[in-house]
Amino acid sequence: MGLIDFILNLAALLLWFNWRAARIDPLAAATPSTLAGTLRRAGKTPVANWHLPVAIAGLIFVRAIFYWLIGRNWAGTLDVGVIAVPFRSDMFRRMLLYSILSFGVTLTVFFIWLILLSCLKPVTANTDSLRGLLRSQLGRVEPWPWGIKLLLPFLGVTGLWWLMSWPLTYWEILPPAVSVGQRAEQALLVGLGSYLAGKLLISGVLALNFVSSYIFFGRHLFWQQLDEISRRLLLPLRRLPLRVGKFDFAPLLGIALVFLFAHLAENGVKTLPRKDKAGRPQPPLVEIPGLVGLYQRVVK
Repeated sequence: MGLIDFILNLAALLLWFNWRAARIDPLAAATPSTLAGTLRRAGKTPVANWHLPVAIAGLIFVRAIFYWLIGRNWAGTLDVGVIAVPFRSDMFRRMLLYSILSFGVTLTVFFIWLILLSCLKPVTANTDSLRGLLRSQLGRVEPWPWGIKLLLPFLGVTGLWWLMSWPLTYWEILPPAVSVGQRAEQALLVGLGSYLAGKLLISGVLALNFVSSYIFFGRHLFWQQLDEISRRLLLPLRRLPLRVGKFDFAPLLGIALVFLFAHLAENGVKTLPRKDKAGRPQPPLVEIPGLVGLYQRVVK
């Protein structure tokens, strides 16, 4: 069931991507230079593109019914980084809420990846197609300064989780918050945890860059843009002697550092347990909680 949920989220995300991309048609604003160019192209009108968001809504609703009828012994899990929220499938309204939020998490991760790419892209002629793709999905946000764009995941996820925590606590999916301040603290931690979604994008870019360094995939613009983004990501490591002969281990070290940082940010740092001379357990020398630990403390 988890795999089915993942595939359906990807299907809904592709519908969303096509809907957003169809809103910006580069040929629609082109000036005709020939008599044939003045003829109207056969294609979908903007009104017809509304079938895509309708299809997304239908998919979310139908799969909620499927989960409710088929998955009576299955519990959906909504992973938001610092907490995994379980959803029992014995009530349709719970499954409908889960179906909505499950796609919402997928869409949020997708936008976080787009924002990171928008901040990392170099301003060169080779990235015109990448800027066009980002503009079709991010709209007016794409040309904003990178510092402001980096704040958007935190602000957006914090606000959305604060709003969604009300129905989640009302339906007893989450433990009730004792105060508005506690609810706000939980939302802030979930907002900070949203940046952990970027580890898969960054590690994927570096892995492709490492492979393309030794396997020639052609001179497609995609690989040129990938190489330029990877250079910006690996800039702090360029002074280290990571090249041995023809092999450059900087991308591999970058992937390891990304996963290490994400693990420490999520789980914190804690030394091994110790005992005194009498064999009694003692607290660890170093114990720095991560986002998961901080969230658990706030819930208590």
